[in-house]
Parts: sequence; C-alpha cells; structure tokens
Amino acid sequence: MPGSAFSFSIGTRMPDGHGRTGTISTPHGTIRTPAFIPVGTKASVKATLPESVRDLGAQAVLANAYHLYLQPGADIVAEAGGLAAFMNWPGPTFTDSGGFQVLSLGAGFKKVLAMDAGHRDDDVIAPGKERLAVVDDDGVTFRSHLDGSEHRFTPEVSMRVQADIGADIAFAFDELTTLNNTRDYQELSLERTRLWAERCLVEHTRLRHEHPHRPFQALFGVIQGAQYEDLRRKAARDLGAMDFEGFGIGGAIEKASLPEIVGWVTAELPEDRPRHLLGIGEPGDLFAGVAAGADTFDCVSPSREARNSAVYTPDGRFNLLTSANRRAFVPIDDQCDCYTCANYTRAYLHHCFKAKEMVGATLATIHNIRFVVRLVDRMRDAMEAHDFSAFRAEWLGRYYAGSAA
Repeated sequence: MPGSAFSFSIGTRMPDGHGRTGTISTPHGTIRTPAFIPVGTKASVKATLPESVRDLGAQAVLANAYHLYLQPGADIVAEAGGLAAFMNWPGPTFTDSGGFQVLSLGAGFKKVLAMDAGHRDDDVIAPGKERLAVVDDDGVTFRSHLDGSEHRFTPEVSMRVQADIGADIAFAFDELTTLNNTRDYQELSLERTRLWAERCLVEHTRLRHEHPHRPFQALFGVIQGAQYEDLRRKAARDLGAMDFEGFGIGGAIEKASLPEIVGWVTAELPEDRPRHLLGIGEPGDLFAGVAAGADTFDCVSPSREARNSAVYTPDGRFNLLTSANRRAFVPIDDQCDCYTCANYTRAYLHHCFKAKEMVGATLATIHNIRFVVRLVDRMRDAMEAHDFSAFRAEWLGRYYAGSAA
C-alpha cells in the first residue's frame, strides 16, 4: 500500500490452509496478527480503563461509528483529536461503519443472526421489537434507540462520521442481512453493498484530500453473502478488485459453517491485504477463523459474558454466581497471568456479583479480555513455531471436555 502510513506484511504461512501471521502498521502503532481486538462500542471497553485494556495485551480497540455519532457526536470526537486521544487509548483503533445497526435496529435481533434458518421472511422482526431502521438503495433511515429521533446514514455520511472519529481503520457502509432473508433478497442486498462500497471509496478519497493534516485512515470493504458460496466468492472478487486497504468478513454465519465460509472468502481476496472477521470471539470460532485466514477479530463476548458473571478457563467457561464458588478461595484460573487471577479469589468475585458490587464486573472483564487476547497470541506463537494444528487439538480438547466449576 504505497504512499500511506498504513501497511501489511505477511510473516509465517500455514502449510495446510490460508492461515498466516503478519503485521499491520498504522499511524498509531502496529498490530501483530492474528490478534483479538476488544470492543469499546462507545469509546469505552465496558467496566475497564483503557490503560487496563492495554496492560492486558490488547493491541487495538474497536468502536462503533453509529453509537458515537449519536453520543457524544462525531464532531466532539474530532475536536478532541480523534478516537484514540478522546478515550486516552495509546494504540491503533477501528470503527465499525454502523452496518450492523442496519440489522439490529431493523430486524431487532441484535447478535442473534441465524434465528430459524429454515423459515425465509424478508420482513422478519424479533418478537416484541419495532423496526428502527429502514433500508433503501441510497442508504438507511434510523430512529435513535436513545430518544426516537430520526437520522439518515448513507455511504457518504458513514465515511464523514468515521473520518471525524478518526480511527486508523474504518469499514465501508454495508447492509447486514439475516439467514431468514430469501435468496433473492440476499442477491439484491449484495449488489446494494457493492454499490455502497464504490461510493464509500469515492467519499473516503475526497475526505483524505480535504483533510490532508489528519492521520491516514485505512478503509476496509465488507464481504457479505450469508451462507451462499457463490455470493461470498462474488463479493470477495468484486470488493477485492477495489482499492481497499483491507477487508472485513461480516454477515450472518452459522458457527458450523464459519471455517468453510471464511475459507471461501480468503481464497478469493488479495493475499497482500489484511482480513478482519467481524463479531467473532468464542475460542472455537477464533481457532477456525485463524486457520481459514482471518488476521484480526473483534467481539463483545468476553466483556459481556464477564458482566454476567461468566468467565473463561482452559477447562471451559463457568459462572461465578454458582454456589460452588461461595467458598472457593482460589483464582479463576491458576494458569492466568492477569491482575484478577493474581490477587482475587472466586469466592470474592462470587460475593461481588451477589452483592451487585460493580468491581465484580471489572475484575471478571479484566480476566476474560486477557484470556482471549492471550489465547490468540498463543495461536500466533504456535503458527510461528509450525505447531498450530497440535496446539489447536490439545487446547480445544481440554476446553470442551467439561465444565470448570
């Protein structure tokens, strides 16, 4: 990627797949890949300080353009000096375009993308929800979940909002469908996303010239296509031929199909550009994504699970609120090097959650983020040692063998 402050170099390649290690260079620092990127939707990784997230080994964070546009406003983030300065984050940043809100505010399903894949309905909406987003060929009309006010996002608006927020890596505005949508609608949506990608590139380039003083912002195209091999491959070829600095792999993906779908996409994308797998954070899915050629990942799961008292260990996930932990004066995981495991017991965390003390969520989040970040780091080390397959089999065999509590 000549003439920019953004680059990607490939390190070790896996001999039996698309997986590879690499380095992404941005104006705010480098990211060694594969890497897990914690989500700070509103410029905050919930229940933690940015300094803590950095100490846990996270190399970057991802915020959401739509949420920051609503509150506090992209102009305020710009006036603060951009996302990293605003939230006191010392490294690279990503922003999601708002494309996920096309689904979550439209169909109301939030993270439940698959639903009943056997039932096709292009007007599907979650029970008890009302439609807060309506899509047309030019863009999306949203009603704010905060106050009901109406807002309009087009590819151009998303690019302007993300340029103001100033993350190192932005994503093109896309339409996220569900697995309930018909094949005809998936085809229509894929073409709409392709045309939006072209418009995003034009506006993004215009903004670079208009604001030459701003740090270089890379733009990633987003590959959609649901579960259909021909649509996924077409999207990867179409966007891969465009002048994006990298690519996001998004959309509704059933977990069982994840390695196959990511493999279709990475087989078609240019090898010399990074690939980000959007919304993936469970250990088994991370192994599958790395093996299939994804370079970076983001997901709210580690912090969301932590706030609900669920924590990860090498022997599986368990809930701190169970009675077995009431007198468990041992760490969450005696192999973990995080601050929580070095200083606090399961019994104390059980008490904090029972007593609804906020520090419980903080301590559990510290552990979960460290656990997932460290896991992906260990995957990278195993790839560089040409030992990924053995590490994967041993680690997953233990993790899924049973419950830790």
